[in-house]
Amino acid sequence: MLKLYYNPLSTNSRRVWIVLLEKEIEFELVPLQLNGDQFQPDFLAISPFHHVPVLADGDFHLIETLAILDYLEAKYPAIALLPKNAQDLAIARMVQMVTVNELSPAMSPLVRQTFGGAGDPEKLEKAGQQVATVLRFFEELLGDTPFFGSNTITLADVVAGVSVPWLPELGLSLENYPKLQAWCDRLNSRPSWQQTQASPKLVEAFKAQMKQLMKPQQS
Repeated sequence: MLKLYYNPLSTNSRRVWIVLLEKEIEFELVPLQLNGDQFQPDFLAISPFHHVPVLADGDFHLIETLAILDYLEAKYPAIALLPKNAQDLAIARMVQMVTVNELSPAMSPLVRQTFGGAGDPEKLEKAGQQVATVLRFFEELLGDTPFFGSNTITLADVVAGVSVPWLPELGLSLENYPKLQAWCDRLNSRPSWQQTQASPKLVEAFKAQMKQLMKPQQS
C-alpha cells in the first residue's frame, strides 16, 4: 500500500492527498508534526531535503509534489487527471507551473502579514500585483470550461485549487474574477477538498506559531 508522509497544513501535501482521493487509490497517511521530526534520521533517509510530502511505494520513495503527481497519473491511469489533447494538456501544465513559480512565491509575504502580523509594505504591494497578474491569466485561461482545459478535474485544478481559494483569507478578493470564484466553489464542494481541509483548530495554531516566529523580526 502507498504511504503518504504529510502535514495537514502543508499545501503540497494536500495536493498529493487530493489526487490520491480523486483517483480512488488505497493509501496510508503518515503524519509529521514538522517540529523536528522531519530531521530525524529515518525521515532524512527518504527525504534528504527534510520536506513533505513524501510518497512511499514499497521501497521507492518520491519527493517533489509535481513529480509525485506525474507518477500517480502514469501508474494509475484508470481515472485520468490530465487531458489528452495537446492544447488542453498545455493549459493544464501552464496552470501548474504558474501556480508553483508565480503564485506561491507571491502569496508568501501575504501569508506572513496575515498570520504573522508583519510585512514590508513595498513587498506586499509587489506581491499583490503579482497575484493579480496570475488571477487575470487564470480567469482568461479558464474560459467557458468548468475546469482548466477540461470538463473534468485535472492536476492543474488540484495544484492551483489548494492555493487560489485561500486568497480571500489573505485580503485579496476574487470578486473581479467570477469564473475563478465559480471554479473555487466547484472545487470546495468536492469531497476530496472537504476531507483534506485543515481544521479551524490547526489554522489557529498555525497563526499563533507564525506570530511567535515573527516577533524577533518585529523587534
